Amino acid sequence: MSVRSILLSLSASLASATNLYATHYSGTVYSLSLTQSQNESTLAISSQIDGCGPMPSWLTLDSAARILYCSDETGDASTNGSLSALSASSDGKLSVIASTDAAPGGGVNSVIYTGEHGAQYLAIAHYGGSALSTFALPLTPSSQPLQVFRYTFTTDDPNRRPQQDSPHPHQVFLDPTGSFVLVPDLGSDLLRVYSIDRTTGELKSNCADLSYPTGSGPRHGLFWETGDDHHSILTSQRGQTPAQIRRRGSNRRAQQQQQGAATLYTANELDGHLKVFEVSYVSNGCLSFDQIQSLVPYPTTNDSLPTGATLAEIRKAGTDGLYVSVRSDHGFAPFDSIATLTRHANATVQFDRLSSAYGTVPRTFVVNKAGDLVAIGDQASSNVAIVPRDPVTGVLGEAIANLQVGEPGEVGTAQGLSSIIWDE
Repeated sequence: MSVRSILLSLSASLASATNLYATHYSGTVYSLSLTQSQNESTLAISSQIDGCGPMPSWLTLDSAARILYCSDETGDASTNGSLSALSASSDGKLSVIASTDAAPGGGVNSVIYTGEHGAQYLAIAHYGGSALSTFALPLTPSSQPLQVFRYTFTTDDPNRRPQQDSPHPHQVFLDPTGSFVLVPDLGSDLLRVYSIDRTTGELKSNCADLSYPTGSGPRHGLFWETGDDHHSILTSQRGQTPAQIRRRGSNRRAQQQQQGAATLYTANELDGHLKVFEVSYVSNGCLSFDQIQSLVPYPTTNDSLPTGATLAEIRKAGTDGLYVSVRSDHGFAPFDSIATLTRHANATVQFDRLSSAYGTVPRTFVVNKAGDLVAIGDQASSNVAIVPRDPVTGVLGEAIANLQVGEPGEVGTAQGLSSIIWDE
């Protein structure tokens, strides 16, 4: 064997492939393969399937069961959308397991939560449907919602933005203990808070919601556990009901209230602010929110984003890395931006830098578990860009792969690429 053949063989053996999944508003779910070697990285479509309704909008992966739950954004408060379960093989090939048309319309985000004896449930935010729904898992063709919370305005407010024509839940996520489901409602300027009844899997609206000033438009949020002591508190509470948390005693509650149990970060779409809250678990078994910071995560002198720009998704990585995607700012014309923030020991954040989103309207982006790669899903340009991340400094580098996925969409419409996730 020649030296060249040996080198080629060695290079091939060192190459590694990673799967990603993406949805496109045209009705297609894509499986992507990222192949990396010492010399180059290649991103390619490995398979695709039409099995998630007319407008697939979001994917949630149960990695242990190899099941993708796909929400369909079709419909509004008067019509239904759909919810589908897709089997994902180890090579990324997808097949439909089950689908139900019983979900409310406008599904845009979902999260898996757990009950007693390993029971699993899915909570879904329905933007156009002005609703939150839950389903018991596994999904079957005859599945019906376990619960549907439908939202309406109780009062008129002339200061609401045009996008706030009705309640618009945009995300669902869990607190660090897995005992609460939180729902940023862009239309209502609320972070809705639900406790989980682990016996039944039902959500209870027995806790106060977090209110924002009119016109804020909270879109996405995440929790950050604040230190080793707090981490041990949260770990000891995972899997417990709010009542069990209450019974841990007044000393523990006092410790939580004094130290704070976690920090909440939310990105507001409409006023462009990132809000920071210290969150405590209080004596009534609910959550208490204390705002400690509000800033525009952008290099600005007038406390606002560029005209027409909006915040989209927020992600964390490493010990002090926080990122927010900024749509339609044209910070790297014609491309938009990802803002990098530095998180301080007191949980406040400071704007660090902008990096290119390598496309327009970065609706979604995800950091891999290793913390060394970021996949950016640009909606309007309908491309996926893979960007290296320095796990130590958090700095994002230049794109190592970029792939067109489906047809581009028009800015401001539900067209183009709608979500991207790693298969991890």
